[in-house]
Amino acid sequence: IFIPTMAIRCVARRKTLAGLKETSSRLLRIRGIQTFTLPDLPYDYGALEPAISGEIMQIHHQKHHQAYVTNYNNALEQLDQAVNKGDASTVVKLQSAIKFNGGGHVNHSIFWKNLAPSSEGGGEPPKGSLGSAIDAHFGSLEGLVKKMSAEGAAVQGSGWVWLGLDKELKKLVVDTTANQDPLVTKGGSLVPLVGIDVWEHAYYLQYKNVRPEYLKNVWKVINWKYASEVYEKENN
Repeated sequence: IFIPTMAIRCVARRKTLAGLKETSSRLLRIRGIQTFTLPDLPYDYGALEPAISGEIMQIHHQKHHQAYVTNYNNALEQLDQAVNKGDASTVVKLQSAIKFNGGGHVNHSIFWKNLAPSSEGGGEPPKGSLGSAIDAHFGSLEGLVKKMSAEGAAVQGSGWVWLGLDKELKKLVVDTTANQDPLVTKGGSLVPLVGIDVWEHAYYLQYKNVRPEYLKNVWKVINWKYASEVYEKENN
């Protein structure tokens, strides 16, 4: 059986990355420091095409998300050292790196679950209680998509647009966050249901600087089944 060289290289790269992540995590665990690892995707990089290209997904996952995980772990290790030394100045200085990289890890971990190939239900409208709640709060799914797409397109610089559940008020909300801020930074009672990355690295190779076109097509692979599961769990 002929196996293309490119496929062999891709598998080898994944194994190498996995080995490096495990070695790094093992060393930090020995020191008693909580570490985080890059989650595997539940689908192939090319499975979301044509909405999102395989090249974008691979770079986004292997390079960008991995960088957030690596830098988050590094910042936590430095924090541990600073706390042990009683270095309050460094502890304070590290907070921005922890928020940015930790937020990047949290947000992207949600983002991958928010996506699914069309062959596995991606883009299928939400049903059940979430579907009813969307109709009640936004008039229709189309109304929600229009609102989120408009607010996502209007984000200045980099950030995220979210559909969230306000657990205290028992209502759905649409909001945006800057950079890698998680939705919880907008309110402790907010639970993310759908988060869409509007950083240029999420779409530029395919859509160039036309963010609205990316936001138009990403809905074709949104995993409403996952969003519904989170809604059912949290809305009690």
